[in-house]
Order: sequence, then structure tokens, then C-alpha cells
Amino acid sequence: MAHVPQTFFDALAVRTWCGLALESLGRAREEIDAINVYPVADGDTGTNLYLTVESSVAAVEAVFAGHEVDSARTGSPSLADAVRAMAHGALIGARGNSGTILAQLLRGMAQVLAADGETAQTDGGGLRLALRRAADSAREAVAHPVEGTVLSVASAAADAADGAEGDCGTVARAAYEGARAALAATPGQLAVLERAGVVDAGGRGLVAVLAALVETFTGEAPRAVGSLATGSGSSGSGSSGSGSGTYARGGRGGAGDDQGLVGGGGAGEGGGSHARVEAAQTTAGDAARTRVERGTGMPPMALEPGAFPGSDGHLASHMPGQAATPAHARGGSAAPGDLDDCADGPAGHGGGGPAFEVIYLLEADDAAVARLRTRLDALGDSLVVVGGDGLWNVHVHVDDAGAAVEAGVEAGRPYRIRITHFGLGDVHTTGGERPLRERVQRAVVAVVPGEGLAGLYTEAGATAVLARPGEPPASGELVDAVRRAHAREVVLLPNDPELRHTAAAAAEQARAEGIRVALIPTRSAVQGIAALAVHEPERRFDEDVVSMTSAAGATRYGEVAVAERQSWTMAGICQAGDVLGLIDGDVAVIGSNVTATAETVLDRMIAAGGELVTIVLGDEAPETIAEHLEARVRESYLAVDTVVYRGGRQGALLLIGVE
Repeated sequence: MAHVPQTFFDALAVRTWCGLALESLGRAREEIDAINVYPVADGDTGTNLYLTVESSVAAVEAVFAGHEVDSARTGSPSLADAVRAMAHGALIGARGNSGTILAQLLRGMAQVLAADGETAQTDGGGLRLALRRAADSAREAVAHPVEGTVLSVASAAADAADGAEGDCGTVARAAYEGARAALAATPGQLAVLERAGVVDAGGRGLVAVLAALVETFTGEAPRAVGSLATGSGSSGSGSSGSGSGTYARGGRGGAGDDQGLVGGGGAGEGGGSHARVEAAQTTAGDAARTRVERGTGMPPMALEPGAFPGSDGHLASHMPGQAATPAHARGGSAAPGDLDDCADGPAGHGGGGPAFEVIYLLEADDAAVARLRTRLDALGDSLVVVGGDGLWNVHVHVDDAGAAVEAGVEAGRPYRIRITHFGLGDVHTTGGERPLRERVQRAVVAVVPGEGLAGLYTEAGATAVLARPGEPPASGELVDAVRRAHAREVVLLPNDPELRHTAAAAAEQARAEGIRVALIPTRSAVQGIAALAVHEPERRFDEDVVSMTSAAGATRYGEVAVAERQSWTMAGICQAGDVLGLIDGDVAVIGSNVTATAETVLDRMIAAGGELVTIVLGDEAPETIAEHLEARVRESYLAVDTVVYRGGRQGALLLIGVE
């Protein structure tokens, strides 16, 4: 949808750009995930970029909201405030290597645009300087840069912008066209991309972000960035085109051709995401293929320093027998340093790469971080350290996860520690092949918002993926869970409307691995409970899916939460600290008392009919609220039953389901 274009780069333009970038990545992230083949085909580049930008959007919106609430201020926030919020939000919310690189690109732009702290806006010249600083700072943040990655795309964008004279729209379009041409050239720079027939996934994500920048200043999105899902193919005419094909290699057109918009080999060959992922799995190297087929066996975990995952899947203080030899010293035909989510990773080293991805935020001074870089570079590969001014985001692949975190402890204060095991079951992490257990026929995989619900779902036979508040799972985590279920058929319950893209990408990748997956679009954990209650593994798969879908669809869902800031809602303007009652995803009640608001929500939901009320209590819900609501149902609604569960740290104070 067209919008009013921004003439200058000011705070409002920052806000518009972030929002449009999130929409652009939301449309493309499933297919970006699917073309993530090097060095590990873990399929989460698009999702990681989306979640990183989502954090930026939240930070920028908070600045605008705070400005509106403060009656002493008039007008909009300053450009400096907006770009600093954008960069900070990306830094603290960066996911994977692709998100970490994007965070540094945004930080580089902020360093230029917020240099004096007083400028209300900048023009095309300022945007040129910002894009150049972004590309240079991102390259500086990577221990071993390699061409054919998002770094190449960012540098090409800056080079093209340097040669553009005019307003912000002109500069943005030049940067976009330069990035797009560089993206099309990436298969010729990295052999694994050439073999798989795809372009660099991280670079594709950056092109989507730059397309949003063009739309910010011109009011129109470049036509060449569109759906990647059809795989219908295009001959690469050299014009913008519709962008309806997949970003796979086809033909040898010039740098400006749309050769990156064809499916598979040549024009018209098709080859959608199924074929693309299958090709990636058979050409991305032995280690990548092993990980795709066997799965990681362990989801990312938030850990405190001193507890690290061992090869048996439990917590151990170290990894016995694992060498800490730098990956770039181990040999292999591919150069280290690819920047798609797993740069310098296992597939680039002949299948002998590190076992763990370690990511954490770090509070430390510059001198300590310089020492940390040297130590982590000796421990592993894929090292990217971004940030500054005392706050850093650290990303590295290592065999000894404990040593990587301990290095952070010595440098400063690490937190939000996330450790992902690349290949639980790989020979190099277990010392030998594991006997394969027989697959079950059918399993259910569900995303749940709290430990209590995770236990409930697990007791019911489902494989639960815990989504902590503010930390939604990436598609790679969902694929891992599908693999762990070890079933021929899997029913996937995302239990959150915001996970629709993520769950669809995970289902697509699992299907490419030969698993039959049905995605039921559950929007709340209470809908998932209803679906799980009618699940019968002995039924035909289609019948079971229809029954579960019907049960979920017949369940209205509500939520009681506390507003974090002032905002517009369907029920009016809420203030920070107000109690919000949501029904089917929309705010229906704004109150001041949790119990009273919950009762109002419950009454409105039951008014439409129902036989069973499900209440899921969060840790911060009042202790007496469940008893009060049960009494309300018992006294006011005959023949309606109530069941109560403890959800744990689920974010919302209360979840309500009526079926």
C-alpha cells in the first residue's frame, strides 16, 4: 500500500522505514529461510532478520510513545533519538548472525545521523554518508569477512549510493539497485551458493530492507522485491520485473539482470522452495546435510554462566574431548566467514565445524572487548562482535560453549545467553554413530508461552517448544522440535498469530525432509489445548487434523495483561499500567483492577455461548482470581464447566478459553 513519501530523513522517516522493513521481511522471510544453505542449512535467516527489525520497531515506537506522553515536549522526537533507538533495539534483539550484522549496519547509520545530536533531518548527502559508514562498520565487526555474503551486498549498496546525486529517494534507489545487482552476483562468489542454485539469504534480506527505504522516500516499493514463494521462474530480462519467482540462480545474465529471480536452472524451469531446499541439502556439504537430516536434537536455551550443554543433551560443565582448535586452522575448501546466520560455520570446513552457536549480550569496555575478540577467535569461528558504548552483542561458533561464555564473564557481564547445539547426534560431537530409534507414526509439536503449559502439553504427549516472553522461537527451533518428535506425521500448533510466518517456514522445511506436516493456525495456547484434547493418533491423518482444527476454531480466546505504554486500542486510549482485556486478539476492556477486568472479559466471551471455560494463570496473577472466576461461572452460567491450569511465566496475567 502506498504511503505519503518522506522528503528528508527525519524521525518520522526512521519510524516509517522500520515499519515498512518489518512488513517487507514478514512477506519474504519464509523463502529467505528456505534459501539459507551455507554453511548450515538451518533455515532461519529470514526469521532472524524479521525478529531483529521487530525489536527495532518496538524501540522506535517506544521513543514516539514517550514523546507523546511527555506534555513538556512538542512535535516529534529528534532524528538522533529515533536512529539511536532503532540501532539499540536491533542490538539487543539481534537473532543469529544475519540479525547481528544487520544490527551493526543500523548502528553505523546511527553514528552518522546522530553525530551532533541536534539535527532535525538530513538530505541525500547525509544518507550517502550513513550507508557508507554502515557497510564499513559491519565489515569491521566480522573477524573473517568473505565476499558473496551480506557484507558484499552492503558494500555494493554504499558504492552505488556514493555515485548518486539528489534527494534521499534518489540515493535510496541507487543503493537498492546496487545491492540487488550484488545479490545476483553472490552465487559466483561462493561455490556453495552456486551448487545449491540460490543467492545469499542474508543479502536477500538486506535487499528487502533497502526496498523499504526506497518506499519510505518515494511512496512506492520497487517492483523487483516481491513474493519468493512461487518458483515459477523468469528469463531475467534485465528490467525490474515482478519479483514473483524464487531467488535461485538461473542463467548468466549481467549484474543487473533479474537472474536472481528464477527458480532452479534456466528460465521457466520452476523449482519452488521444496526443490530448492532439497537441492541445498544435497549440495551444501556433508556437515550441513548431516545436520538437516538428523536435526539438532536440542533447542536454544537461555543459560546462566557455569552451566553448558553436554553431548548427551543434559547440562554439563564442559564438553569432554572437544578440541578448541580454531575452525579457520582446521582446513577445508571453503573460506570461513559466510554471514548467513552461521558464518564461518561447519559446512565450510569439510564437516568438522564447531558444535555450538553461542550468543550473548555483554556489558564491557572497549579494551576488554578487544581481548575477548582475540580469545574467541582462537576458540572457534563465525565470530561477530557488534555494538559499542559499553553494550555489545557477541556471536561465535565453538566446540567448547563453556569457554566462550567464561571468556565473556572475564570481559564483563554477559546476559541473555543463548546456546544452540548444531548437531546432537553428529559423529564429531558424540564420538560415534547413535542407533536410530524407530519413528512413531504421528506427533504433535506445540509452541507454549510458559513452563506450566509446557509441562501440561508434554504430559498430553506433545513436543513442547517454550516461548519465553519477548523471545519467540525461530523457525529453526520449530524444525528441531519436529525432528525430535521423530514421527512420520506431525501436527504443528504455533499458538500465536505472530508465529504464522515462522511456523509455515518450519513446516515447509520439515516437508522437504520427508515429514508430513499439517499446520493448524492456533492463535492462543487455549486453542491448542482444545485441539490437543481431541487428538487421536489412531485416526487417519486428515481426519485427525480436521477434528483438531475444528476444536481450535470453536474456541474463543481471551487474555488479561498490563499495558506497558500509552497506545490506541479498539477500546480507546490506554495508559501504561492499565489492565487490558483482550478477546480474540483485540482489546475489548480497559480497566484498573485485574479481577474485575477478567470477569468482564469472561462474561462477554460466555455471552456468545459455550460449554467449557479454560483458565490459564500466569505467575503474576492474583492468587484469588481463579477461585473468583470459577464461582462466577458456577453461579451465573448453568451447565458450563471450568478447568484451571498454572501457566508459569507466560507473559499474560491470564489466558481464557471458551469452547
